[in-house]
Amino acid sequence: MGKLHFPPAVDLTGPDRLVLGHLQKDYEQFDSKAQPVLVDTAEESDDSATKRTEFVSPSSEDTQDSEQQTITYLKNLNDPKSGVFEITVFSSVDLPDIKNSFLRKWIIDPYVRWAKGVVRAETDVIMITHLITYLCTSVPSALYLFYNFHWWHGVLHSAVQLYYMGPYTLLMHQHIHMRGVLKKKYALVDTIFPYIFDPLMGHTWNSYFFHHVKHHHIEGNGPNDLSSTVRYQRDSVLHFLHYVGRFYLLVWFDLPRYFLRNNKTGLALKAGGFEIANYIFLYTMYKFVNLKATIFVFLVPLALMRIALMTGNWGQHAFVDEVEPDSDFRSSITLIDAPSNRYCYNDGYHTSHHLNPLRHWRDHPVAFLSQKQQYSDEHALVFYNIDYFMLTITLLSKNYEHLARCLVPMGDQMKLTFEERVEMLKRKTRKFSEEEIAEKWGKQYAKLK
Repeated sequence: MGKLHFPPAVDLTGPDRLVLGHLQKDYEQFDSKAQPVLVDTAEESDDSATKRTEFVSPSSEDTQDSEQQTITYLKNLNDPKSGVFEITVFSSVDLPDIKNSFLRKWIIDPYVRWAKGVVRAETDVIMITHLITYLCTSVPSALYLFYNFHWWHGVLHSAVQLYYMGPYTLLMHQHIHMRGVLKKKYALVDTIFPYIFDPLMGHTWNSYFFHHVKHHHIEGNGPNDLSSTVRYQRDSVLHFLHYVGRFYLLVWFDLPRYFLRNNKTGLALKAGGFEIANYIFLYTMYKFVNLKATIFVFLVPLALMRIALMTGNWGQHAFVDEVEPDSDFRSSITLIDAPSNRYCYNDGYHTSHHLNPLRHWRDHPVAFLSQKQQYSDEHALVFYNIDYFMLTITLLSKNYEHLARCLVPMGDQMKLTFEERVEMLKRKTRKFSEEEIAEKWGKQYAKLK
């Protein structure tokens, strides 16, 4: 039968395991129709040495009923009024899996009751967990480095911040799209904490908001998007370095210029103003406060975050359909993996996010399963057992065979041989010429001579 190449990761989230299970059933059911699988059944005679073969695949009605039951369950999992409602408190462990009665009664349950009154969505207690973690570790560590610097402490601090960067960035991803994550009575805290944590995590003030919400989602990886991948050969190391380098050195200039070109003077002034103000802050700390501490507390995280942001975006938009490159289904991908989804707020469901940028992070798996047929019809790409960083590294090493093994075939992709899947992935990483850009998006977007 059609089987995925790798076993599911043991630390997949519950919703991811269910989604992947349904995709696997689809694959098995398709393969059983194309190539019947031998299943031993005894003949009527007990002493028969011969076996006949028979395979009874589940009917489409059974499959649809099973999917609908899963969809209902996943919706209830996110509904505070449901009996199966589940709050996310920690990244590495789900709340029902914590069996220690002492911890639950005296520490975790009281904490959850308090935190539910602080976060905007009851599911999001994990955000309070993370914010408290940063407040109790990153902030005092940074302050002490400025007070009494040691090299070993500086290196350790930067390493811990690197570990925090992914979860914090995706927490802020929810924050910038929903204009906050805390209840209205905590609006002041909701407004202030990014100005404290952003520089510690390698972000400049408000640049993520202006670039991602006011720019990237407007352009959707099209040729007018400053972080667009379509003008790059996405398996080329040189093209990747150019892509990262331009963002690294020129985003402070390119983003305000983009807003000015589009007659958004207010946004241009805000984006440029906050970026320059942040650089002035960093220069002041470096020149007049503590050079060594500034390097490890602010500059190292900034350098690492800029690389991480572009590496992630490259992976999210590395595969762009050659026929309909402006389709959200065909210009982004879905990952069913542990790092992106368990630890980074379902960031793997990037297509779902582009389809609805205001969708809450917990709703992505059920939204995907509800639209599974459309994903299939639109030839969307779904991968598993790989995160965005490793996808980018694998792509730059041109290891398409591994990427093809990580592909979860849907629809017509199931008909392809392994070699044809490899070729399909190669086609979708090809650089678009300016003539193709003019044809697909319009002449106004192309740089024609």
